[in-house]
Amino acid sequence: MIGVYDSGVGGLSVWKELKALMPGEDYTYFSDAAFCPYGPKDPSVIIERADEIARMLIGRGAEMIVVACNTATAAAIGHLRATFDIPFIGMEPAIKPAALHSESGVVGVLATAGTLKGRLYLDTLAKFAADVTVIEQVGTGLVEAVERCDFDSPQVTALLHKYIDPMIDAGADHIVLGCTHYPFLSETIASIAGPDVTIVNPAPAVARRACDVLSHLRPVRYNGSGSTEFLSSGSTAPLLQLASRL
Repeated sequence: MIGVYDSGVGGLSVWKELKALMPGEDYTYFSDAAFCPYGPKDPSVIIERADEIARMLIGRGAEMIVVACNTATAAAIGHLRATFDIPFIGMEPAIKPAALHSESGVVGVLATAGTLKGRLYLDTLAKFAADVTVIEQVGTGLVEAVERCDFDSPQVTALLHKYIDPMIDAGADHIVLGCTHYPFLSETIASIAGPDVTIVNPAPAVARRACDVLSHLRPVRYNGSGSTEFLSSGSTAPLLQLASRL
């Protein structure tokens, strides 16, 4: 089976794309809810959690693991690839497509603190965004809102206005979602940003990458209806509520 994990329910935005692309595959989704959110935590803690979760998923039969968390990818993907002999697919910062397609030359990035400080993000920024202005914003409180399945309350909408309005005022025509929780807020973000702003969700591209990697291991099950097992280190209620909606 394919293992998928995140600090919480956000990685379901990636699982949804994996399931759509490879519906015949079996999945195990792990929500590390007891340690959510990852964003403010020290990288050493995230690496320790990543190692433990990987061992658990491999022990349950995972032949590939999708790290459906930008913060965990930034902190731990190198450790995971060096430690285990199965493929690990991480979240790629979607700066490249945003920078290449921006007409205004201004791109907004909404992400966690851990992602914005990660080497992968910084390397991508230096390589592809030299000719655009990038406005970075830490989405404090947004992960917790999604974990509550709160996507459009007045409080969340006000918080998103606080984060998005300065990007729009600066002329951003693309907003990159740098956390797998944030696609669940994309409708509210789009309503704030307006029709002329493109919301960039990297999840579909990550699913395509996972499919490509898996195809080099064995034939991909594009047909059929595979199973998904949902696990959590904390409460399963938000996980099951959001998974059932998807």
